[in-house]
Amino acid sequence: MRHAGLSLAAATLLAALSTEAAAQAALSGTVSSAEEGAMEGVLVRAKKAGSTITVTVVSDAKGRYSFPASKLESGRYALRIRAVGYDLAGPDSAEVAAGKAATVDLKLKKTSDLAAQLSNGEWLASFPGTDQQKDQMRNCVGCHTVERIARSQYDADTFMKVLLPRMQGYVNQSIPQHPQLRRAERLMEERGDQRVQVYRNTAEYLATINRSSSPTWKYELKTHPRPAGRATRVVYTEYDLPRDTIEPHDVIVDRDGIAWYSSFGEQFLGRLDPKTGEVREFPIDVHKPGFPTGLLGLRSDRDGNLWMGNMYQATIVKFDPKTAKFATWKLPPEQNIDAAQVNMVSPQAAHVDGKVWTQNNGFAGVHRLDIASGKIETWQPFKSAAKGEPHNIYDVIPDSQNNAWFTDFRWRHIGRIDAKTGEVKLYEIPATAKVVAPRRGMMDSKDRLWFAQYRGDKIGVLDTRTGEFRDWAVAPRWSSPYDVMIDRNEEAWTGSMLTDFVTRVDTKSGQSVNYLLPHHTNIRRVYVDNSTTPVTFWVGSNHGASIIKLEPLD
Repeated sequence: MRHAGLSLAAATLLAALSTEAAAQAALSGTVSSAEEGAMEGVLVRAKKAGSTITVTVVSDAKGRYSFPASKLESGRYALRIRAVGYDLAGPDSAEVAAGKAATVDLKLKKTSDLAAQLSNGEWLASFPGTDQQKDQMRNCVGCHTVERIARSQYDADTFMKVLLPRMQGYVNQSIPQHPQLRRAERLMEERGDQRVQVYRNTAEYLATINRSSSPTWKYELKTHPRPAGRATRVVYTEYDLPRDTIEPHDVIVDRDGIAWYSSFGEQFLGRLDPKTGEVREFPIDVHKPGFPTGLLGLRSDRDGNLWMGNMYQATIVKFDPKTAKFATWKLPPEQNIDAAQVNMVSPQAAHVDGKVWTQNNGFAGVHRLDIASGKIETWQPFKSAAKGEPHNIYDVIPDSQNNAWFTDFRWRHIGRIDAKTGEVKLYEIPATAKVVAPRRGMMDSKDRLWFAQYRGDKIGVLDTRTGEFRDWAVAPRWSSPYDVMIDRNEEAWTGSMLTDFVTRVDTKSGQSVNYLLPHHTNIRRVYVDNSTTPVTFWVGSNHGASIIKLEPLD
């Protein structure tokens, strides 16, 4: 969503900055097509031969693009573009010489395969059907694109008897390159005839939106507008990772500017040096042979140690970057069931009492580790919930006193566990929908809990001291924000798992801007580096085996 308007002074300033940037550019030019002439909002990507780093800029209202001299060294670069509905006609390369400004004007042509360019969000906007029918596909995009469904030719019976049962058998960190099977059902999941009915309804719907009855789709393919205005004032730097099976789920940046990532499907902690693009991996022992591998949450404590949830290995992991050594804690046998799933480990306030919070997705539980003794306590806030009422404790986030706050992804509540008494209290998120799916978030310095509403297309905040909620919509529809982080300017940053947009919300004015990422990106954890001016946004391309740095120019 772009700002509603710019003042004359602001517009003049942006024009001046654009002119100055062009003068200092290593590579610049214009983007145009026969259909539109000069084109705004075209993402232009440049990658040097033999490099693992790609730099992307966006064309302005006059179709001009410009790569800052500081971003491109001398050499030959392959050029690519992202502009829905268009392909690059030429040229597709550029030669950059040291100390000289290169100029390449790009020509675009109408694409012959629009479907290949749609984001998951654009597919959902295109599909016929109710929101309830489309909503089921939010469960699919964690592993693969919606396009795979739309291009399939399966009928309802095949979906019912083969595809849906098989998909249900894979764990959430599966991707086509690296599928992994679930060893056991989570407890408190809905079972029995209702699941069969859900499958049947789902199967019948999927057979109406794919190509099972026709070689072409019987609906119009709808696209989102290209970036405009402020959304073009940005530079992206993307770092390739060594293998296409690496899923950088969480990316955080330490005080030395080093980016660390948790590998969602493999037993590695990764380290990226943004200055060189060098990647180093640190292997983590397997604690439950035969169970799915991979890490989810990655957070640091006050001393800079990195803590991770080793998911189906049911292990809490700590890494000391100074010594490059791991420490691990297994769940007690009574909680270490086949369905055990330790996703989030939260050490942010461990200095208060020497304890670290985590959760267990296998039975909607919360654990607390005493680091010194290794003792693990357990809470089951929904153990006495009504039969058939599903709950999923997704994230657990400590406040300044190390009380635990947790999100219930299957419902519409935020929970609190008192660190001293163990008392559990629930806070209901105000919403018109029954399920808004609060997912990941953060606690700021004022003890305000910021969280993403995955099924509500919003970000929200709970003032834990007053119990008051507030929220902001994230556009467009089907944005499905996974996480949110507030920066030093009181701007909230979130990313969509479906639309490839990074959304920046001014929480004071309510205005927002959507930055379109250079290619399809399955966004999970988001991170903001407040040490730069302007701030810098980081995210892992969970299905693209890369890490993306977004630098806004204002």
